[in-house]
Amino acid sequence: MPLPAPLTENQVYHVCPEEKLDFITTDDLQDLERPYGQDRVLKALEFGAGIQADGFNLFVLGPSGAGKHELVERFLSLHAARQPVPPDWCHVYNFRFSDRPNAIRLPAGEGQTFKKDMNDLAEELRTAIPAAFESEEYQARLQELQEEMARRQHQGLFEVQEEANRNNIAMITTPAGFTFAPMRKGEVIDPEEYKTFSDEEKELVESKVEELQKKLQQTIQQIPRMRKEVRERVHALNEEMVQLTLGGPIGELREKWSHLPDVVDYLDAVREDVVEHAEAFQDSDNGPPAGLLARYHVNLLVDNAETVGAPVIYEDLPNHQHLAGQIEHRARQGNLYTDFTLIRGGAMHRANGGYLIIDARRVLTQPMAWESLKRILSSGEIRIESLERLYGLVSTVSLQPEPIPVSVKVVLLGDRMLYYLLSHYDPDFLDLFKVEADFEDDLERSDECYELYARMIATMARGLKMRPLERSAVARLIEHASRLAADQRKLTAHDRVLRDILSEADHWAGEAGADTIETSHIQQAIDEREYRASRVRERSREQIRRGVVMIATAGEEVAQVNGLSVLRLGASMFGQPTRISATARPGKGQVVDIEREAKLGGPIHSKAVMILSRFLASRYAGDGELSLSASLAFEQSYGGVEGDSASVAETCVLLSAIARVPLKQSFAVTGSMNQHGEVQAVGGVNEKIEGFFDVCREAGEIGGQGVLLPASNVEHLMLRADVRQAIAEDRFRIYPISDINEAIELLTGLEAGEPDSAGEFPENSFNRRVAARLARFAEASKKRDGNGDANNGGGKDSD
Repeated sequence: MPLPAPLTENQVYHVCPEEKLDFITTDDLQDLERPYGQDRVLKALEFGAGIQADGFNLFVLGPSGAGKHELVERFLSLHAARQPVPPDWCHVYNFRFSDRPNAIRLPAGEGQTFKKDMNDLAEELRTAIPAAFESEEYQARLQELQEEMARRQHQGLFEVQEEANRNNIAMITTPAGFTFAPMRKGEVIDPEEYKTFSDEEKELVESKVEELQKKLQQTIQQIPRMRKEVRERVHALNEEMVQLTLGGPIGELREKWSHLPDVVDYLDAVREDVVEHAEAFQDSDNGPPAGLLARYHVNLLVDNAETVGAPVIYEDLPNHQHLAGQIEHRARQGNLYTDFTLIRGGAMHRANGGYLIIDARRVLTQPMAWESLKRILSSGEIRIESLERLYGLVSTVSLQPEPIPVSVKVVLLGDRMLYYLLSHYDPDFLDLFKVEADFEDDLERSDECYELYARMIATMARGLKMRPLERSAVARLIEHASRLAADQRKLTAHDRVLRDILSEADHWAGEAGADTIETSHIQQAIDEREYRASRVRERSREQIRRGVVMIATAGEEVAQVNGLSVLRLGASMFGQPTRISATARPGKGQVVDIEREAKLGGPIHSKAVMILSRFLASRYAGDGELSLSASLAFEQSYGGVEGDSASVAETCVLLSAIARVPLKQSFAVTGSMNQHGEVQAVGGVNEKIEGFFDVCREAGEIGGQGVLLPASNVEHLMLRADVRQAIAEDRFRIYPISDINEAIELLTGLEAGEPDSAGEFPENSFNRRVAARLARFAEASKKRDGNGDANNGGGKDSD
């Protein structure tokens, strides 16, 4: 079969032609109003933001660094600006149930006015009511009541005393009260003289004294009732004075707020409460108690006075308190106390009537925050309660504010795996988040897209307040965007990486004293980012250069090949060549995956090895049974091995071990293979090729080395400049392969050979050697089984 031609310099890198960019610097370009290439997300956002049905909240899913937050916030801000401003909300004192503050809704901007009016009213009450109690009118009327009380008390006692005098009995005042004694000629009779009275006289005096004592007792018993009556009349007087004092300010407020019945009802309750506690305002020295006046203040929970359109709120710490609000406490003399003025609203309150943006991973990691969010969305109201009280962890008495109805569109930001996990495991999730907005990872690259992508870069640069970029710098950044997307036909949609590169390039332009960002500054930013993350890569290269890790880049070896892997550390990744070796002897068709046996191989790698064994049986055993005991290993690999990108290399090295034909060590191999021997695309081809190129360069001059990769991966190549130069000078070659036979011919220099109609491979072909040796393995196994000798057929075997 004809061998594939090595790739040219133009095939391994897609250049951005500067003539496609019709500007001098990015200052000549207009900003992009809508993000380029994210039409699907924008349509989903437009639909989700506009629909009013329950449960149509949004989940914006995409990879980290795709700029989800910026795009969503920018879109919602534009959308919300056209919507009406939601109302203000406040909590006020509940005069019937002090532990259940009432919630009052007011038109946007009127909350501040209402709060100021109530503060002014409280200050007026502080001075006006005490002044009313100090007025001459009040003091005169109060004195009149007191004098009437004294007069009525004196009149009752006077009548008893007069009656006693008429009966020659004196009413005497003592420290213990009143007592009666007989008298004669206006003088109290001496006790010795009283003893001389006859029994009839004594009985008459005692009878009259007893009668007078009863009348005196009745008179004294009337005093508390009279005092109560006076107190009631004083209280009525106080109420009358307070009513007269409040009539003006309360009446004005009732008229001012007559368009809000809830406020009018509250003002009536305030008036009744002030009248009820009128006596508390009479302390002219200290004034009314601060706690009493505090009841008439307003706790403005949501203030939309300066809000334009519907609010768009982002909560960066979405715990239960920050979402649903909280009731704060203060310490006083070692005790904690709270009141309705210490109720604090949460993000749900501020976003009510608008949009709330939350990072899904953050809300899921906060204790009970996810359940609180779902409960609010399901019930349509916000209840401010502590977690301890909400879940019955404490039984202390606290405030129970009146719930506030909520109408908010919640937008969750998260990666795709999180969305799929929530969809699968949370039965409420899809009922509450019915709109899926999926970000594009990559954007299409074509001649028509260059202007839009350049405008996107210009928009980023202006947003970051950077120097303008020259046309060549934009072209270089577009090329690097293809490298980041690992595809010549794509451009990365990850805003974060592009913004970081732009920021670094602007820094290097500043260091160089340049007025614009040039190609060299973009390249320096790329190189510096790579250098900062290269410590582990350089230590790995050093181990290979010193021979600690054995990698051959020249010569030929049997049962040994260079595989290519990719290591990802943080945000960076690099290619790493790995020696793969194999052994083969007669057996029962078993290919031992040493990585799997050592519990270092992942399931995908194990699957690839099983596909490899089935390929061998299908191609070389025909209708018979494959007699083979083989093993595969990644030499000097001490970590996990996962993926199927080494299956082409594993197939080649195993066939080399069977046929005992050496493989060229100047080549490295990557690619996946199916059961029919077709080579399939793999990931990380740029890093793999560059990793092997670096190892070859450090081992000596580059000359004749190369990489075999799947032909379907060619359009994914965006190689470094030094690799491209070596390819242009024919010092380094990249061969695109689509079948395992092409890999065999390139690695061995022998014809692979296609089977004829009888299933026989051509003479002297590589596949003929493999089939012949496997046939000898089968004969050896038959002899062993026939003789019952486990060692028979397991000795030497020559070609």
